[in-house]
Amino acid sequence: MPKLDTRRLERVLEDFGKVRLLVVGDVVLDEYLRGDAERVSPEAPVPVVHVQRESVVLGGAGNVVRNVVALEAACDFVSVVGHDADGDRVCELLRDLAVDPAGVIRAEGRPTTRKTRVVARGQQIVRVDRETQQPIDSGAVKRLLVELEARLATNDGVVLEDYGKGLLVPAAIRKIMAACAAARVPVSVDPKSELRPFKGAALLKPNLREAETLAGVRGGASGSDGALDRVARKLRGAVGEGDIVITRGGAGMTIFEGSGAKTERTDVATPNQEVFDVQGAGDTTIAVLALARAAGASLLEAAVLANAAAGVVVEKAGTATATCDEIAERLPRTLAAAREGMR
Repeated sequence: MPKLDTRRLERVLEDFGKVRLLVVGDVVLDEYLRGDAERVSPEAPVPVVHVQRESVVLGGAGNVVRNVVALEAACDFVSVVGHDADGDRVCELLRDLAVDPAGVIRAEGRPTTRKTRVVARGQQIVRVDRETQQPIDSGAVKRLLVELEARLATNDGVVLEDYGKGLLVPAAIRKIMAACAAARVPVSVDPKSELRPFKGAALLKPNLREAETLAGVRGGASGSDGALDRVARKLRGAVGEGDIVITRGGAGMTIFEGSGAKTERTDVATPNQEVFDVQGAGDTTIAVLALARAAGASLLEAAVLANAAAGVVVEKAGTATATCDEIAERLPRTLAAAREGMR
């Protein structure tokens, strides 16, 4: 069984502060309206929510940024927003995190993505989305590359976070991957619907449903009879020899490293726990995986740390983050589950 050492993992967490990551992807404004619903509207058979609290946080790729900052690492961000008040708010929230918004491109005629969630007594009543999924134009792609290339030399890794809002179109992805390869900066990818443009990625992290869809293989949920191995082979055939991490919710994650006949699969279990809200857990996972690898962790060590971090955020409401202290506190339970699962 691979060796997992608590003190070693704690040192990796401590080294997060020495890492700088560049996050590229679709930013979302996550807006929450929270209150009580005690009556039905006379106008329609819907609850009337008396709003008592309002909040706005960075979501999508912006939530990866929030997690990187919460984990005490340095972060740069490249994205596209509209020439609108929501775009202004994105930049304000980045400044609040001490992240320079200069890499955020303002695109004419394009709205900033905003998702408004109305929550009453802890339950989401409705979500209202304002967005476009139209691909960014060639001018925006060129500006994106300029901002990316200006930051590569000072970063230890790049995270590409695709939320399918039109930023990471194939033409942009290929140019980003080529620039990162030329600068010898490893790329970690959270894909949505495209794979081949990400060829050469150091790490690919889909969830199970996304992995099956991207691979065109069904039936991997249990991981039995080689179905998940077939999924991984299909993914690797598209992107090359990088590491693959498939997240599996309450079952933890399955990692694949090596290539060809030397590919090694490890199921990394996570403790059973009460789940309050899974929103944003994938953002936390990719942030921790990329940081841990940049800090010198093995893929297995990175997966254990990511399981611990995901366990923290699913117990929080809304788009949440995990701190190094919270992860360290959860490590004993997470390590025990991982060791038991590998016996």
